[in-house]
Order: sequence, then structure tokens, then C-alpha cells
Amino acid sequence: MSDDQIILHHYPQSPVTEKIRTILGFKGLSWQSVIIPRLPPKPNLMPLTGGYRLTPVLQIGADIYCDTSCIIRELENRFPESSLLSATKGELDWAVGNWTDGPLFRDVVTVALVEMSPNMPPEFLADRGPLYFGSDFSLEDIQAKYLDCLANVRTQFSWINNSLKTTEYLSGPMPGLMDAFSYYLVWFLRDRMAEGEAFLSQFDHLVRWEKSIRDIGHGPHEDMSDERALDIAREATPQTASFIDPNDPLNLALGMKVSVEPTGGGPAVSGNLQQLTLDRVSLLRSDPQVDQVCVHFPRLGYKIRAV
Repeated sequence: MSDDQIILHHYPQSPVTEKIRTILGFKGLSWQSVIIPRLPPKPNLMPLTGGYRLTPVLQIGADIYCDTSCIIRELENRFPESSLLSATKGELDWAVGNWTDGPLFRDVVTVALVEMSPNMPPEFLADRGPLYFGSDFSLEDIQAKYLDCLANVRTQFSWINNSLKTTEYLSGPMPGLMDAFSYYLVWFLRDRMAEGEAFLSQFDHLVRWEKSIRDIGHGPHEDMSDERALDIAREATPQTASFIDPNDPLNLALGMKVSVEPTGGGPAVSGNLQQLTLDRVSLLRSDPQVDQVCVHFPRLGYKIRAV
């Protein structure tokens, strides 16, 4: 297996994974598909991540990448010949991602959850509700926001639609990060709304663009078992160089025991600090099932604390 072999731990219905699957298709990369449970426990994922439970997770050998922003940056770093950054102001693509993963995501998820609630298993709502809306969420409060959030989605989808009037893709003549950042929420909402097709038909340019992206697909991929993915991690060695940004304000030292925790809540992952940059924090950690792995997180959206 190639040192750059991509292993994606995900499940088919995951909206944020659709963003990564779309990017893999844009870049024309081949990958291995490991299907994981939608709900905890995830016994053959935890040895790789050290407790991080969100979907998706990218594995390349013994290096484990958590959170889509970290995954995308790694794919861009490893495969620059098919870069999806805008030619002139690529870093602004990430600002679009912060919008689609922030305000637009919350509005879309609220609409989708209300639409799905009559047929949603109670255990799924009990798991996803606190994740998306906080520990004190209630379905009644979410339902009360439905029309406001639907109006917000309509406004924001109109921005996408208007941006596509004179161009094939948001990124220009070829698809790029801005397209993937926006597309996954259209994909998610279409199949979750009872009247999704009628709602989206208001946006003719968006619908044309959506079909174009869907036709590109996810790139060549094959199924892999989660047990085989663990074997690959155990047989490999982390390839991440040790480095600490000397200007980082946290004043953390190489090898220091630290924890990384999502600012929105969730389990903390602990390990020895291997790399700290403007965009990433990387921890070396050991597990009996995989020996040593390096687990990577983005800086934005995560708290780093000395243990």
C-alpha cells in the first residue's frame, strides 16, 4: 500500500463527509472506504483517534486527521498538483468554509432535523441534539425555529445561486474548495426535506451547479474493513516532523503532555505535542491496538491545554 494511501472512516449519510467525498472526486484521488457506526460506541475508531468521535476521520498510515478543515489542508498539502484553492486569493476560501460550517450549517441542520424528527430514532436525536444545539436543547425549541431557519437558508442559498449566474462553479471555470464547502449542505437538505426538490427549484443556477458536482462523483474507491485499517496503522510509523511555532502565544514545549478538546464540547484527546503551527496541532499517542499514532486537529475550533 502506498505511503499516501487515503483511508476515510465515515458513513454514507454523513453530511460533512460528503464535503470530503466531493473533494476527493474533484481531485481525482483514489481512496479506501471504512464504514463506521453512526452512533457511539465506535470501538475500532477510538484506538486511532484517542477519543475523538466525530465523522469523518482520515487515515494515512499511522497519521490520523480529525475534522474536515484539517483533512482538507492535508489533502491540499499532499496533492498540490490538483489544488482546489482559488488561483488568486485561495486563503479566502477558508472564510467561505467558516460561513458554510457556521451560520449556514446551523440553519440547514435545524430545518433537516425538524423534517426528519417524525421518523428519527430517539437515540439518534439524543446523540445529535446536544452535539448541534447544546446540552439543554429540546425538540420543541428547535421546531419553534423552523420557519426562521428555513427563511435564512433561502436567503443564503440565493447568494450561492446569484454567484453562479455567470460562472460554472463558485471557484471559477473549474470546481474548487468553495464549491465543496457549499455543495454538501445542498446535498444534505435535498434528501431530508419532504419538499426538498420544490424548495431547491427556486434556485435554477444552484440546481444546475448541484447536478454538475454530483456528476463528478467521489473518485475511485474500494471498501476496507475497520480491522484492516487498524492493522495498517500498527504496521506504519507516524510521518509528522516535530515542530513548534516559536511565535505561538501558548508557549507550549515539544513533547509536552497536552489535551485537545473541541470548543463546542466533546471528549478531549491527550498525547505528547509533536507539532504546533498556525493551522494544526498534532499529538503522538499510543494504544495497544495500533501502537504509536499521530493525531492531528485544526487550531480553529479546538482548545489546547497542558495536562
